[in-house]
Amino acid sequence: MNNKKQHKNENKNKKQHKHKHQHKHQHKTNKMDKKDNNNNNNNNNNNNNNDNNNNNQIENANQNENENEMKNLEKKVTKNLIKNYSNLLNGNSFKDFSIFVENKSNPFEIKVHKSILSSRSPFFNELLKEKNHLNSISLNQFNKKEMESILSYIYYGNISFENQENLIQLLEISIYFKLNLLKEIIQKKISNSINYSNFFQFLFQNRNLNSNEIEIKCFELINQNFSQIQNNENLFNLTKEEIIKFIQFKQEKKEIFQFDFFQFLNNWIKKRNKSLKLKKYEHKMNEKKRLFHSFFSLFDKDSISKQDFDKLKQFDFFLPNSFLIHFERTIFEIQDQEKETKIKEKEKKIKRRDKRIKSFQSENQNLKSENKKKEKEIEEKWKKEIEDKNKEIEDKEKENQQMKIEIEDKNKEVEKMKPVFDEYEKEFEEIQKKLEPIKKNFPQFSETRIIKDIEYVKKLQEWINDNDFFSKMKKGFSAKRDGFNSQNWHKAVDGKGKTLVIIKTKQNFIFGGFTQVGWNRGTRWSKDSNAFIFSLRNDKGDRIPAKFTIKKGQEQWAIYSDLSYGPIFGDGSDIYLVSNLQSGYSNFGCTYNLPNGITYNTDSGKSYLAGSYNNWVVDELETYFI
Repeated sequence: MNNKKQHKNENKNKKQHKHKHQHKHQHKTNKMDKKDNNNNNNNNNNNNNNDNNNNNQIENANQNENENEMKNLEKKVTKNLIKNYSNLLNGNSFKDFSIFVENKSNPFEIKVHKSILSSRSPFFNELLKEKNHLNSISLNQFNKKEMESILSYIYYGNISFENQENLIQLLEISIYFKLNLLKEIIQKKISNSINYSNFFQFLFQNRNLNSNEIEIKCFELINQNFSQIQNNENLFNLTKEEIIKFIQFKQEKKEIFQFDFFQFLNNWIKKRNKSLKLKKYEHKMNEKKRLFHSFFSLFDKDSISKQDFDKLKQFDFFLPNSFLIHFERTIFEIQDQEKETKIKEKEKKIKRRDKRIKSFQSENQNLKSENKKKEKEIEEKWKKEIEDKNKEIEDKEKENQQMKIEIEDKNKEVEKMKPVFDEYEKEFEEIQKKLEPIKKNFPQFSETRIIKDIEYVKKLQEWINDNDFFSKMKKGFSAKRDGFNSQNWHKAVDGKGKTLVIIKTKQNFIFGGFTQVGWNRGTRWSKDSNAFIFSLRNDKGDRIPAKFTIKKGQEQWAIYSDLSYGPIFGDGSDIYLVSNLQSGYSNFGCTYNLPNGITYNTDSGKSYLAGSYNNWVVDELETYFI
């Protein structure tokens, strides 16, 4: 029974152990599952974080890209604005205001826009508000380059600082036009440009500008280099106000004055006041010198006793604030002395003036009596002159009356001549009508002053019998246009080949000649078997146009070239013009054939072309060639 019970207990223990083992295994499994779940959750979280980071990076990249695009767009807009306003300034569109610069007698004009000037410059805004009707302004104190530079800033914010020498001028202009931002920029630019070699120059130029920034920069360089420049002449050219400001500058920096600065002030005051000879002041300055040496001797000791410290109290004037008060007091003393001196000088001047006034008064009395005499003389003289002038006026009136009568007579004569003028006008209109077909069909004669009948043109075309030449030829010489001079004629005509010469005399004869070989430079005869001379019109206008060929055996004497003469046809001077081209000879029939019934070397032959042998005057000479 005990065994049975024991076996039963063992089975129970086994079950409990198995249950425990299963529970433990289950717990372990749950724990592992939980760990796996945690790992999975962590992995999921990491993945989510990575995704979020990636998304953030993408968003940041997109944002940066958008910002860059916006910046680029802004740059383009700015660049486009600058370009547009530059075009406005440099172009001529919509400009309604003029600025005159440089020389007053001959100023340079710059055209601009009122709206842009008034919106960008307080100076122009105030000016144009007060005077809205104003269309121009003279700013002769500025030159063209300075004005163009400041206008480029006003229009599109651009200004050149390439030339360092004109910075002060640009600052003056910016102050004048109340451009405060530009003023700050230029002041900063000048401040950066100031150095040891130029700070005096900028300090003196700043006197009219009162720029605190420039002044302080110059004071800093003076302070830093004082030992090197204490004897520089420019330092002694500082004004009283500049000295006081420099002392205040040192006071703000809480500096104790060194002995070399004290010596400089002493010398500066002496140089400024040599004429006053202030012994009292010199005595004071000498006393201060001794104190100054005593002051610095105290610091030669290794340590300072209370007694030494008490001695230092007497040197409070070396501290900047006390020194400034002392310096100003000294200056005021000097100014008082100067005022007293000036007052005394003025009193002396007043006394001298009183003496002069008295002498002037006596002289004035004498002058009054003299003036009365002269007034009478002048009055009598004027009376006489007035009488003479009145007489002249009367004479002029008589002359004017006579002239009126003469003018009336002339007007009557003009009225009588009116029918004659009307007749001339009709003739002119008829001539113009005759010229119209010539200009239309023969443009080479459109500028002629001689040929006014189309029948003459047709005859010339028939006689020359060369359509190519006739259609292409042009008027290469006109005496009225190019001058009555044989050299001018040869310069235009020589070497041109085929040439047509037309002559019109003041007696209304028209004649001339044609040659295929043309004239050449030098003195010689030219052979031409096809040369001819012609007659188009006599003085009565009843002659039939005729052509006269060269005689057989005379071809070698067709034309003659010589710079001293005009055109010459024939050995015996059938046509011959002298050097001034205004007169000549006509021994017609020597080389060229005469018309039927006329004999050579007779009056009828010599007078055939020009009305006489040599008693004729050229009105116009025209020469045509290709």
